[in-house]
Amino acid sequence: MYNEVEALPALVSRLRPVLDGLGEPYELVAVDDGSTDGTAELLGAFRLGWPELRVIRLRRNSGHQAALTAGLDRAVGAYVVSLDADLQDPPEKIPEMLALARAGELDIVYGVRADRASDSGFKRWTAGLYYKVVRRLAGHTVPDQAGDFRLLSRGAVDALKALPEQQRVYRLLVPWLGFPSGQVGYERAPRTAGRSKYPLGRMIRLAVDSVTGFSAAPLRLATWLGGFAFLVCLGLMAYVLGAQFFDHTVPGWTSLFTGVLFIGAVQLICVGLLGEYVARIYTAIQNRPTYFVGDDTALGGHDKAFGGQDTAQLSEEPARRP
Repeated sequence: MYNEVEALPALVSRLRPVLDGLGEPYELVAVDDGSTDGTAELLGAFRLGWPELRVIRLRRNSGHQAALTAGLDRAVGAYVVSLDADLQDPPEKIPEMLALARAGELDIVYGVRADRASDSGFKRWTAGLYYKVVRRLAGHTVPDQAGDFRLLSRGAVDALKALPEQQRVYRLLVPWLGFPSGQVGYERAPRTAGRSKYPLGRMIRLAVDSVTGFSAAPLRLATWLGGFAFLVCLGLMAYVLGAQFFDHTVPGWTSLFTGVLFIGAVQLICVGLLGEYVARIYTAIQNRPTYFVGDDTALGGHDKAFGGQDTAQLSEEPARRP
């Protein structure tokens, strides 16, 4: 959650009855992704009357996927469900997910948005385009219209934690694991309160991370563009030679100028695609933690700073508590 102080009361009023109604021990790990609007304080107030609530506060806003990583690193349950705080994904589906996973011995249950009528037309169109692209690049194992509302078994969570990726996109990583999976459909609801934390810029960043982090196809696209540009150059060369032969050099200026602009544009696209991959290599070499935790109520509220792969050892500490 990030700056969700307005949505928190509604979230608690719907989520707690669902979890209490399971009739099983559970832990709710609330990851505060560096909120600045009082979300952390309100979570502390709710925790006074909800002992199963565990609050993890990140030092700064690290992003949606990094916050998911923080929660998965520290969750110790046999099953883990990830859920955003805006209630667009219904927590009432959690018992159905758990029942399906146990009945079918599944490691993954995806929440699939069967109805997105609450989203704007532009949002539905861009989401549909995104899933078409990633399914073509990463394979049809990626469920259509499945976001980050999903159930994972302990085995699936441990497999994700073992992966070396720093810029993670779980919508692609989870299906890539190849664990037995199922789906639960639901109607996507409007945001309960507050503003969307996924503006157009972040949506584009997610799409770029999805494509460049999971496929080398853009590099092959750059090669094909280069080959196409070469053929265009051959055609322009033939045209220029013909114009020179018939002494029509001045009329050829337009086509030559267009050809130069086209080749320059192709080169810039290819350099940009190459730069995206080089940037990912640079980030991997830096090996900086994906996030830093300010405090964790499961550790007595002490101020801790850790993140990335270093959290693997620390995440085992709560498991040893009675």
